[in-house]
Amino acid sequence: MQTGPNDLEPVPNPAAADEIGPGLPERLPEAAPALTPPRKSEGFALLVRDLVVSAVASILIITFLYQPVRVEGTSMLPRLEDSDRLFINKFVYRISAIERGDVVVFHYPLDPEVSYIKRVIALPGDRVRIDRGTVYVNSLRVDEPYVPEEFRDYKSFKETTLAPSSYFVLGDHRCVSRDSREFGSVERSLIYGKAVFVYWPTRDAGVVR
Repeated sequence: MQTGPNDLEPVPNPAAADEIGPGLPERLPEAAPALTPPRKSEGFALLVRDLVVSAVASILIITFLYQPVRVEGTSMLPRLEDSDRLFINKFVYRISAIERGDVVVFHYPLDPEVSYIKRVIALPGDRVRIDRGTVYVNSLRVDEPYVPEEFRDYKSFKETTLAPSSYFVLGDHRCVSRDSREFGSVERSLIYGKAVFVYWPTRDAGVVR
């Protein structure tokens, strides 16, 4: 009987027949390799690596961004107490200007080995004077809610115009503070950080304003 095109049977693929062969089981996928726990030496090496990375990151942060410092003295009461620990930002003034009201850390002008912490009251070019405890900047009275009445004094300071790159700083505890009334204005090059956050003791923890 003649067959038409639709009657043709498929011819087995010789190559396929040679690969599998009649009666042979099909190949199964290979099992995934088993995971083996790292050896103790490898685990120790990873631990050392993580510690080194953490140490380097901490050093970079402390060197270029934040530095922990301890307050010594009571010139910044009531916000900062003696022995308070706080972080200062050493990078912020590289990208932004010092502003009135900032609490800054600087090298004491008469002894750069010593650091002081005070509040910025007047900026370069400002005219500042103190009349029996009341501060005036550019003839305008400065509102100072950070100075409690019991910490005020009644000293006066004759009007002076700050030179370029000079800042007038005062302690919040005016009765005991040694500040620009005594040692004069502070050069910009001596200011190296802004107080940002008290972290110890916990009762004083919070942003420095």
